[in-house]
Amino acid sequence: MSELAPQPPHTDHDALESRTAGIVSRGVAAGIDVAAVALILGGMYLGLLLVALMFNSGTFSPPSPNILFTGVVGYATAILYLTGCWAVSGRTVGSVAMGLEVVSRNGKRIGPSRCLLRALFCAFFPIGLAWVAVDRRRRSVQDIVLRSRVIYAW
Repeated sequence: MSELAPQPPHTDHDALESRTAGIVSRGVAAGIDVAAVALILGGMYLGLLLVALMFNSGTFSPPSPNILFTGVVGYATAILYLTGCWAVSGRTVGSVAMGLEVVSRNGKRIGPSRCLLRALFCAFFPIGLAWVAVDRRRRSVQDIVLRSRVIYAW
């Protein structure tokens, strides 16, 4: 009768790595977050439209912000959204939908300054998320640089 080789005990490091989110769940969460920011921007435009209507009801024409203004406001909204969500709960709307959470390497919530840096990094270098697909520990470029992780946190 053959005996099975003894298995090494599971370590906390193994458990943490097995909970790290992959490219599909992180990509879907990012897509949901883009939609959430688009909805926020749409609400802001609707609010601007209503204010313009209140003050110019006789000669009303819808506001048409230029592309530079729209881009700056769009990026600022995305950065504030991501920073706020990560600082408060470690989760965005997309993260909640996909059961994910942003944490430090040791599993604790990241601080507000690192949340801001991560939001800036994600907004201006979104392709960094693609590195999750090739990194054996499922880290994005943002995770590597800022020493963070995205884990499954149902």
